[in-house]
Amino acid sequence: MRWIHRDSLITCGHDGRVQNRPSQHWVTVRGVPVLVRPDPEEREITACPNYGPTIKPCLRTRSVTVGYSTWLRVDRQPVVLSHLDGLTDGTPPGTVHHQVRDPRQTFLGADA
Repeated sequence: MRWIHRDSLITCGHDGRVQNRPSQHWVTVRGVPVLVRPDPEEREITACPNYGPTIKPCLRTRSVTVGYSTWLRVDRQPVVLSHLDGLTDGTPPGTVHHQVRDPRQTFLGADA
């Protein structure tokens, strides 16, 4: 698994892009801040193509089910790893996930 940072590609299940915003800036991978809990939660999703008269596109990420390191921490918050998986607010409710498509770094890895 790879550490996830601000430039990693996280998408909803329909390929909408999650807007990463790191809450810390002093631990980086090649100068790019890593994400920690709760950075992947409640983030904006842009360009979700899943829309229609009775369909709500993914607009925000929701809770993370897996993807936080059990032992790597920054300021007592677990680091986000590439096996990240969580829900979005898109339809059908409770079924659309957000996941890492590309960590965009191969320099730093870790076990869960």
